[in-house]
Amino acid sequence: MRPQPLAACLALALALPFGAAAQAEPQPESAASPATTTGNAEAGRVLAYTCQGCHGITGYKNAYPNYRVPKIGGQSAQYLTQALTEYREGKRKHPTMQAQAQSFSAQDIADISAYLSSLK
Repeated sequence: MRPQPLAACLALALALPFGAAAQAEPQPESAASPATTTGNAEAGRVLAYTCQGCHGITGYKNAYPNYRVPKIGGQSAQYLTQALTEYREGKRKHPTMQAQAQSFSAQDIADISAYLSSLK
């Protein structure tokens, strides 16, 4: 099986969160802060699908062999929430992660964090 070109993977990664979010009921952004929002791991499983494109590869390496991608499965929900929130707010700099995080609401971030933190 041949790997998909990087552009196709990025296009898929950027398109899927919008599709999943469109199916869920909208949550008001001001309803709760990310630190106090309770995550739904099942909803997070759907949203975290695109994370596997980089973070789910054996050895946690992406298309560039010399760039190591951090392991996110099993990390604490608090750490994951903080990281995604900081990417969304532009406090952490990584173009792909910033683009992904900007499409997430506080509830989406809580859901993704709940799911990823449940992995072993």
